[in-house]
Amino acid sequence: MVGPARPQFVFFGSSIVQLSFGHGGWGATLADIYARKADILLRGYFGWNSRRALEVLDQVFPKDAALQPSLVIVYFGGNDSMGPHSSGLGPHVPLPEYIANMRKIATHLQSLSEKTRIIFLSCPPVNEAKIRGNTSQIFSELVRTNELCQSYSEACIKLCQEMGVKVVDLFTALQKRDDWMDACFT
Repeated sequence: MVGPARPQFVFFGSSIVQLSFGHGGWGATLADIYARKADILLRGYFGWNSRRALEVLDQVFPKDAALQPSLVIVYFGGNDSMGPHSSGLGPHVPLPEYIANMRKIATHLQSLSEKTRIIFLSCPPVNEAKIRGNTSQIFSELVRTNELCQSYSEACIKLCQEMGVKVVDLFTALQKRDDWMDACFT
């Protein structure tokens, strides 16, 4: 290794995290700001939900690692909040299970180190018209609505308040822009 050890920032979540390193994305912006100051690890997985995250939690964040992250940013909820598919397949996770999963994730992260800071991102709103226009017939039953997104966002915020975890209310923050339906989505 060249130079002194640096703090480790881990971004853990679904496609919002995975795609954050795209040109001008929030992950790329943070990587630029913290260049040579922190090592930023991307652990974003397209299509994942909180249930799937629990399956790899110990591998992504081993309790016995010599170096524990200084900061973990966690985002799950957009896929969890999709309406259930009649086949039983798909990313939907019922709200009570989502809350329990996010509690387990927070508890695990809190146990890593007293110095590990944690920030959860709540479920953002969606441009329902754009989603309907881009949905294939294969996924036509999958429903993503602002009503569902808001309920998962509110549950995440409430859980974080109960557990003393910092949370960014994406659902409210994005809608503060007049052009949020066009400016905030790819």
